Amino acid sequence: TRIYQASSSELYGMVQQVPQNENTPFYPRSPYGVAKLYAYWITVNYREAYNMFAVNGILFNHESPIRGETFVSRKITRGVARICLGLQDSIYLGNLDAKRDWGHAKDYIEAMWLMLQQKDPEDFVIATGITTSVRDFLTMAFEEMGVTLDFKGTGQGEVGYIRKAIDQNITLDQGKIVVKVDTNYYRPTEVDLLIGDPSKAHHKLGWKPKYDLKGLIRDMVRSDYDLFKRDQYLLKGGHKVFNQHE
Repeated sequence: TRIYQASSSELYGMVQQVPQNENTPFYPRSPYGVAKLYAYWITVNYREAYNMFAVNGILFNHESPIRGETFVSRKITRGVARICLGLQDSIYLGNLDAKRDWGHAKDYIEAMWLMLQQKDPEDFVIATGITTSVRDFLTMAFEEMGVTLDFKGTGQGEVGYIRKAIDQNITLDQGKIVVKVDTNYYRPTEVDLLIGDPSKAHHKLGWKPKYDLKGLIRDMVRSDYDLFKRDQYLLKGGHKVFNQHE
């Protein structure tokens, strides 16, 4: 039996080293991160105590069109699609300065499989090695729909607004505010920066991601746009569409 344990970049929390690799000290900043710390070390313990093939994959943020709706990446792509279809006015987010290392789940699943094909069990960081702010992720998501976004203000008063909509099928007024900051989404102990060093995975697993961030965002935004075109059609036909976030 070969066991894969899903570790997380949240183990690093208040980062002690940039970028983070397999030897970077852990400093989790959330109950989730603390629980993941136990999972990581119990896997190491069983591997060493009982000679089990058990590995930890320390995966940085990996996204896809079926990412949970409450994760910031999917919240953004869903919001962008709905705004461009006239189904939603704005997106409410927390810390726009937070930086994450985002990759595509398809690439990361391949890395998980490769870890389990090795002769000896080892732990690996899986990441792109590139960090991007939530603000830039937002900008890129709107660009996929032919919309240019600008920001003004600082901190809790920062907003994102439409500078220009290039796509003729999207009618958004110039200057319309579509992104707002809500302090309810701030973390009590913020994780400001995560960026992984996947050098070991490149060398030992022969793994490299096939998707870049632009390709990932395109995949997610276009999928959500197609999803909500159905809702737009039903609304135009006079039907009520239930949205749990309304």
